[in-house]
Amino acid sequence: MNERIRSVDDIIVTTEKSVSYAIINAGGFLAVAKHNVAIPVSQFKLDGDKLVLPGATRDALKAAPQFEYAK
Repeated sequence: MNERIRSVDDIIVTTEKSVSYAIINAGGFLAVAKHNVAIPVSQFKLDGDKLVLPGATRDALKAAPQFEYAK
C-alpha cells in the first residue's frame, strides 16, 4: 500500500555529523496531538524523490514509544 502517513518533522544529528534518526509526529487526527516517534534513518528507503518507510502503518507509528527531546 502506498499511502502517505506522515512527513519528517526533524532529524537527529550525531556528534560525528551523521544523521541517525528522523522524528515523525504520529499524533491523532491531522497530526494535531503530538506523539513524536524516532525512526532510525537506516529503515527509510529513497524512492525517486520520496523518502519512504517500507511496511509502516498508521497504527504501528501511533503504537511506537514516544520520543521526547532532552531538556
